[in-house]
Amino acid sequence: MSQSEMRATALALYPEDSREAAELLKQAVPLMVRHNIAPNPVHYALWYTYSKGLEPELNRHLDRVVKDFDSFPPEAACKLFRDYIIRDELADARIGQQQAINLMDTMERDVTRSVKGSLNFQASLDHCLDMLETPDEQRLPSLLGELQQSTQLMQDQQTLFLSQLHAAQNEIKNLRDKLEQVRRAATLDDLTRVLNRNTFNRLLEQTLSKGTAGVALVMLDIDHFKQFNDQYGHPLGDRVLEHVGEVLRGALPAKAIAARYGGEEFCVVLQNCRDLASAQQFAEHLRTKIQALRIKARNTDAVLDTVTASFGVAMAQLGDTPVNLLTRADEAMYQAKHKGRNRVE
Repeated sequence: MSQSEMRATALALYPEDSREAAELLKQAVPLMVRHNIAPNPVHYALWYTYSKGLEPELNRHLDRVVKDFDSFPPEAACKLFRDYIIRDELADARIGQQQAINLMDTMERDVTRSVKGSLNFQASLDHCLDMLETPDEQRLPSLLGELQQSTQLMQDQQTLFLSQLHAAQNEIKNLRDKLEQVRRAATLDDLTRVLNRNTFNRLLEQTLSKGTAGVALVMLDIDHFKQFNDQYGHPLGDRVLEHVGEVLRGALPAKAIAARYGGEEFCVVLQNCRDLASAQQFAEHLRTKIQALRIKARNTDAVLDTVTASFGVAMAQLGDTPVNLLTRADEAMYQAKHKGRNRVE
């Protein structure tokens, strides 16, 4: 794995755990208010990262900017955002761009060489034909030798070009694979391999903008998840999340999307759903699949047989926004929690 592939994406700077995110925002927002900084996404990202404390150099830059300026200059904010928040994505893009340029330069050089070889061969052939019009037996061997040499040169150049073309095809495949890795890293949750929250929010908004008919939202929360972490440690909690993500990926119907919405919360958007009963039936299927999970604790060999989840289901209504739909599904999910958990409401 290359160094660029090992670097965290910008999305990885921000925890999926909503409680941790809330604590960081509680630190970031007062800092923004104190320095009279406008509440926009770039500023939120900068001061959120400032509060997290993982980029000391960024913190020093921000301290210097607010000290030297009465207001927060937009150009300074954009530069810091590029340099510290999305620097890895920009670096990957520049690397891919340069590789593509180098590849095209190589192909252009080899095509030019091949064309030049063909022209030289044609000139030699014309010269030989002219000489054959006035045959000279003494010059015939040199004539044939010249023709053979030109033919061999052209074959060598064509062979080299073919080799370079095969190398270019492999390079293009590698570039395509790297771009796919970057795309997946930017859209998927690293642990569960379902969509991350940012991508989910964007796709949900796009879905509702096309119409609400047949759209349903299923929200689920793993029951007593904190107890898994407290009793067995976070590695086992991560394995529970991984298995739930696997269940979701394996159960999705056509056009459905699944995402990790928070620490132990997941969401599924269904399309072409006939009615609320159909959405409830799908949620019930997920509930039984999760309840059937048997996850082994590696250190103790104990087998967890109590992994369950509570579900809330909501059908989209005319005029719904993502917030409206999420709120109704969330309220239904908490009804399931209050009614005993491991159920669909």
